[in-house]
Amino acid sequence: MSVAADSDPRGGVSHDGRPAASGSADPVASFVLSSVQDVFGLRRTAQQAAAALAFERQDQVRLATALSELGRDRLGCHGLEVSFDLVPPGRPTALLVTFAWTGGPPPAKETLDLAARLVRIDHEAGPAGGRIIVTQPLPAGGAGTAGQRARLRKVLEGVTRSTEADDLRAQTRDLIATLEETRAQREELRQLNEELEETNRGVLALYTELTQELETTNSGVLALHSELEDKRQQLLEASEAKTRFWTNISHELRTPVNAVVALSTLLLAPDSHALTDEQREQIELIASSGHTLLSLVSDLLDVAKAEAGHLDIHPEPVDLRLLVAHLSGLFPGGRGDDGVTFVTPRLEQQPTLVTDETLLVRILRNLVSNALKFTERGEVRLDVRVDPEPTDPAVVFTVTDTGVGIPPEELNRVFEVFYQVRGPHQRGRPGTGLGLPYARMLAELLNGTLTLTSTVGVGTRVEVRLPDLGHEHVNTQNRKGGP
Repeated sequence: MSVAADSDPRGGVSHDGRPAASGSADPVASFVLSSVQDVFGLRRTAQQAAAALAFERQDQVRLATALSELGRDRLGCHGLEVSFDLVPPGRPTALLVTFAWTGGPPPAKETLDLAARLVRIDHEAGPAGGRIIVTQPLPAGGAGTAGQRARLRKVLEGVTRSTEADDLRAQTRDLIATLEETRAQREELRQLNEELEETNRGVLALYTELTQELETTNSGVLALHSELEDKRQQLLEASEAKTRFWTNISHELRTPVNAVVALSTLLLAPDSHALTDEQREQIELIASSGHTLLSLVSDLLDVAKAEAGHLDIHPEPVDLRLLVAHLSGLFPGGRGDDGVTFVTPRLEQQPTLVTDETLLVRILRNLVSNALKFTERGEVRLDVRVDPEPTDPAVVFTVTDTGVGIPPEELNRVFEVFYQVRGPHQRGRPGTGLGLPYARMLAELLNGTLTLTSTVGVGTRVEVRLPDLGHEHVNTQNRKGGP
C-alpha cells in the first residue's frame, strides 16, 4: 500500500475528472490500493488509526472489518485509493475514510449492506467513477481536533506493508479478543440475571408480606369500625337517656319551684298579712332564689329540648328598643353602685329583625349575666348594629366587659356543657357552666353564630350574629317558586 500521488487536496473532483478521496481540503493521508497486500495493510492501518483515536475495542474491529471488505470489493478498480481524514472544525468530530476510483464496476450490494451494519457509509456513483465515504464519530472527551489529527498522522506515517499471514493473525487476534469480550459480557449478563432473580424473589417476598400485613390491617380496621359503631350506638343511647333525664327532672323540678315562687309572691303582695321587716327580707330572699332556680330549670329544659331537636322556633318581628329596655330592667344592679355600669345602646333608627324574641332574650340575658358576674369594676356594654351584607344581611349583638378575661387555652372549653374555668375569680360567683354553651346553642338554632374573644385582665367580647329569618323565609319561597 503506497501513498497516492495524484489526489486533489481541495476535495470534490480531481483535475483528471475523478472524485476526490477526502472530505477536507487536506486529508491526513491517502493510500493507493492495487493488490491484496494493500487490502491486508488497510485492515491493520484502520485498526491502528482507530486505536490512536481512542475508539473502543469493538469499534476498532468493526471499522477494520468494514474497510477490509470494502477494499476487497473495490480492488481492481482503476485509480483506486483510500484517504483518512477528520471532519473539519465546526462540525461533529468524526473519522472519514474515503474510497475513490475512476473506473470499474459498482460496489456489490451485499458488501455495502455488510459494511452499513458495522459503520455509517455514503455511496456516490458518477460517469467518471465513484466513491464510498465511511463516517465513524470519535469518542467524546478527546484531545481536540488538532491533537487527534496529529496522532492520526503519526500512526499513518508509520504504516508498513503486511502479508496475508499478518492479516490472518490479526483477524485471529481480533476474533479471540471478541470472543473473550463476548464471554465476559455473557458472564456479566449471567450475574445480572442472578441478581435480578434474587431481587424478584425479594420483591415477591416483600409483596407477600405487605399483602398479609394489609389483610391483617383491614381485619383490624373492620373490627375497629364495628367497635366504633357499637360505641356510637351506646353514646347515642346514653345521649338520649341523658336528654330524657333532663327533660323529666326539669319538669319535676319546675312544679315545686313554681309553687315556691307563687307562694312568695302572694306573701309579698300588698293585700297580704302584715310582715315584719325580717320576715319580708327572708321572703324576698326566698322569692329571688326561687326565680333563679326557675330560670336554671328552664335553661336545662331548653338545653334538653335543643339536643333532642324538640325546641320550636317562632319567628316574629322584634322591637329591639323594648328588648333593650327589658334587659335593662333585668339587671337593675348594673348602674354603677357596685363599681360596674351596664351600658345599653340608644337605638335612634331601629333595625328590622324577624327572629324568635324569647330565645334572643335568653341569649342576651345569659351573656350579660356572665359579663356582670365576672366584672368587678368598669362596665358591661351591649351594642347593636346592622351588617348590610347584600347576600346575608344580619343584626349583630355585641356584649363586651372589662372583667377578668379567659386564658387562651380555655377559650374552646368554655363552650362545653357544665365546664367552668377554675380560679380565684369563682369565689362568691356560683354557676352551672351552662351560660355560654346554652347561648351558642340557641344562636345556632336561630341560624346565627356566636364568637368569643378574650384577654386575661382586660376583658371579654362576645358577638352574636343573627340573620333576619323573615328575609330568609322570603328568599326560600322565591327559590321554591312560592309567593
